[in-house]
Amino acid sequence: MSDDLTELDRLMSMMRSIDLGLIVVDENFTVKVWNDFMTNHSGVRGEHLIGNNLFEKFNDLPKEWLSNKTKSVFMLNNKAFTTWEQRPYLFKFKSYRPITGAADFMYQNVTFLPLSSADGTVDHLGIIIYDVTDVALGKIMLNEANLALEKLK
Repeated sequence: MSDDLTELDRLMSMMRSIDLGLIVVDENFTVKVWNDFMTNHSGVRGEHLIGNNLFEKFNDLPKEWLSNKTKSVFMLNNKAFTTWEQRPYLFKFKSYRPITGAADFMYQNVTFLPLSSADGTVDHLGIIIYDVTDVALGKIMLNEANLALEKLK
């Protein structure tokens, strides 16, 4: 039993400190997990969110869009994705490189993962937030350069 707890402690420590946003919510969007990435970029500590409704704490979230996006994850037990090109961000976090960066906010790719209970019922949802600001800015600048070259023809 002690080894199991040690392993769980290691996994929880890793999940808290990875450079990805990690959130776990139930079907009512009650927050169960909120890692350090999310704390660092939102300014809201996990202990102030755990047990609370995500939309009540972040009223600027696209509630209707997010509810519709996640409905199929719960119903079909299947992953869903969104990219910065479809929706630039889920959480409007400031770019953490304001001096050297050209973005006012963090561009994000998001993965929605079904999380099943012991009986196989999907009762929670994992939300993974990837900071893709550098990739997005590179593509935006490339498109702008291509447009400028096209005008020179």
